[in-house]
Formats: sequence, C-alpha cells, structure tokens
Amino acid sequence: MDNFTGQAQLRLEQVNLFSKLKSNHQGYPILQNISFQVVPGERIAIVGVTGAGKTSLIRLINRLNEPNSGKIYLENQEYHQIPAVQLRQMVTLVLQESKLLGMTVQQTLEYPLVLRGMPKQTIQQRISHWLEQLQIPDDWLGRTEVQLSAGQKQLIAIARALIIQPKILLLDEPTSALDAGKASHLMQIFIQLAKTQQTTILMVNHQLDLAQMFCTRLLHLHQGQLLADQPASEVNLASLQASLIQAETQAAEEWI
Repeated sequence: MDNFTGQAQLRLEQVNLFSKLKSNHQGYPILQNISFQVVPGERIAIVGVTGAGKTSLIRLINRLNEPNSGKIYLENQEYHQIPAVQLRQMVTLVLQESKLLGMTVQQTLEYPLVLRGMPKQTIQQRISHWLEQLQIPDDWLGRTEVQLSAGQKQLIAIARALIIQPKILLLDEPTSALDAGKASHLMQIFIQLAKTQQTTILMVNHQLDLAQMFCTRLLHLHQGQLLADQPASEVNLASLQASLIQAETQAAEEWI
C-alpha cells in the first residue's frame, strides 16, 4: 500500500476489449475506445441494454479481464504495474451472483481481513458495524450458502466488500435480488459512504429510478461504446428509458 498516496483516482484511455472467440483477426469487440476519468467520492451508474458491455467494464476495472489495447491508471500508475492482489485491496468488485466458497457467513466476512493480518477485535468491530448498517441479523452468521436466499447472499457479498473498506467499489446489479425497501436502504448507505469516506462507487443497475437516486453521474453504454457520459442532473429519465426499451426491442428482433 506504500505506493499509493491520497484518494484513488481512476482513468481509462481508449480502452478496447475483444472476445477470445475470434470472428476476425482481433476477435469480437466487447468494449471499444472507452475513455473516462473518475474522481474520489463520485457515484457513477452504468446503464445499457443486455450485452452493452457493462459487466465487462467493471470486470476490466477489477482486472479480471485485461484490455487488448488502451491504458488504465489508478492514482496515475498504470494498472499492469500494480500487483493484482494489491490493486484489489483498493478496488473491490461485488458480482451479481457471489459465492461463500463453502464458508459460513462469519468466516466469509472475516476471511479478507484475516488475510491482511488484522487483529480479531478490529475484524469483529467492522463486522458488527456493517451487520447493523445493512440490517443483517446475527443469526445469519452461522449459516452456509445453501441456507441463504439469493437476496441474503447478495447482502452478505456487499457486507464483505464494505468490510474491506475499498477506495473504489464496483457493483454489478447489487439490488437485483432485493425487495424495494432493502434496495432503497442500500442506495442510501452507498450515498453516505461516498459522501463521508470519499469512496468512489461504480454501479451497474437496470433499475433506472434507483440508479438516478444513487448517482452523481451516469455512463450509458451501447454495443460496447460509451454513448453518453452525463451528470445526473442532466439525465432525462423518460428519454433514457425509451432509448433503452427501443434498443432492447431492436436487439430482440435481430435474434428472430
């Protein structure tokens, strides 16, 4: 961690990502010429139809994928110069379907902090704090993955990420298995986290009402390209919704 100073800064410059199944000499384009910069504490919603490249983008930022061309920087240091383990201590990804890897809830929450050699008291304090914030009952701690619903597993995965205290938090449809009340409560937690801790959050979310409530900025991806990059205050929700519906309809017709 000594290589980093100040808050995390993220910058993508002309990033391209191609599939491994080659339809030509490069492969099928997943992301094309993606460029944007993120400053500390921003809350960014990433929207677009299925297949637009949203999940691929946040996997790229977490370094689960490597770009075929272009550059990504974290605090002005190129990604490939940062060891993956060190990078993921600062940039944490919560996938839509997360696994507990055979552990109990207690063990899965403790595990990333145990790996860092943190004192047991500090670990327990962090766990207790986020259980309270996310309204997770203590009696979940002894459960395993098969004893949890999809929504419960989603909350545990989010708790595990928040316990790490990353500088950049990447979320892939974090409310997909939650009811409206839980989803709204979660959005408020993310907003406060960004405001008080300057945590930068990038969130993929199909629910435009939640995305607009959450974000300070919106990225609209279409066919792997950045179609729009707007402050939340400038987003016309009705127009965006109509655009997404039209794009989904066109994509469905191509498959018929």
